[in-house]
Amino acid sequence: MPTIHRVLKLALSAVLFAAGVQPAFAADDANWRPDRVVRLISPSPPGGGTDAVSRAVATKLGELTKWQVIVENKPGSGNNIGLEIGAKSPGDGHVMVMGESSNLAINPYLYKRLSFDPVKDLAPVALVGTGALVLVVRAESKVDSLASLVAESKNRQLTYASSGNGTVGHLTSESVRTLTGANFLHVPYKGAGPAMQDMLGGQVDFYFSSLTAALPLIQAQKLKALAVTSGERIKALPGVPTLVELGHRGAEFYVFYGVVVPASTPKPVIAVLNREINRALTSADVSANLYERGIDVKTGDAGFFQSFLDGERRKWAATVKASGATVD
Repeated sequence: MPTIHRVLKLALSAVLFAAGVQPAFAADDANWRPDRVVRLISPSPPGGGTDAVSRAVATKLGELTKWQVIVENKPGSGNNIGLEIGAKSPGDGHVMVMGESSNLAINPYLYKRLSFDPVKDLAPVALVGTGALVLVVRAESKVDSLASLVAESKNRQLTYASSGNGTVGHLTSESVRTLTGANFLHVPYKGAGPAMQDMLGGQVDFYFSSLTAALPLIQAQKLKALAVTSGERIKALPGVPTLVELGHRGAEFYVFYGVVVPASTPKPVIAVLNREINRALTSADVSANLYERGIDVKTGDAGFFQSFLDGERRKWAATVKASGATVD
C-alpha cells in the first residue's frame, strides 16, 4: 500500500501537471529515469566530428539503458545555436548537448553579445574525450609540408576552411599564420561537414581538421596530412610531424567533446546521466570507435569535467585576448 508521503507526492504532481507546472520530481531521486525521448543536440551538421561523436555516444547510451536517445543537429553561429537551445531548455534531464572546445571554452570570450551565458547557463555532465587537429590538403596538392604551404602562400594567398568563427581550427590556423608570416585567408563554414566538403572539392586550400573527420579521408588517400597539433606524434599517423617538431614551440592545440545540460538540472539527474554516459564511453565498441577517430576517451564525474573546463577556459581566454580576435 502506498505511504501517505507517496500519495501526497503523487497528488501534488497531478495538480502541478494540470496547472502546466513541471514538478521537481528528480531533485532528490538518485534513481531517476527519463519518461520520454532524450534529445542529444549536436551543434554541428551531419558529417562532422561533433556529429560522429554524438551518434556514437547516443547509440550506445540507448542500447545500455533502453532509453530512447536521439541526436538532433542544430548547426550555425560558430556552434552556438545548438548550445543556446540546450541552455534555454527545461532542466529535466531530457535535453543534453554535445559541447566542444569552441562553444564551451572559446566563444564565451570571442562573442560579446551572446543571448545566453555558456558558463552560467549550462552545467557539465561528462567529458567525452580529447583529440588533436591535423593540417590537411587535398591528396593531389603539390604542397607536401608546412614549409611548402607557407612558401606557396608567398606566391598567392591561400584560403583555409574552419567549422566556424572562433573554433579551434580557426584560432589554430591564425596562430600558424602569425608564427610563420604566411598569407592566409579565413573561410568559415557552418560546421565541419560543409568545411570538409569544400576542402575535398577544391574550394579552399587547406584545413586544420579534427582527426575525427579527417582520419578516414587520409587513410582513403583523399587527403594528405602535413602536421598535427599534439605535443607528440599520433599513433594513427606516425609519419606526420607535430607543429612543435617543425619549430613552433608551444603550438599545441586540442579539441575536446563533452556533454552539458541546462544549469537548472538537479544534481542527482546529472549524476545518473554521468554514470550512464561513462558506461557507454568505456564500452569496448565506443572506445574503439572514438580511438579510431583520433579521440582519447576521458571519463570522470561532473566535477572532473568542471575542473577540465575551468582550465580550458583560462587557456583560451588568454589566447583570444592575445590574438585580438572578435566576432561581434
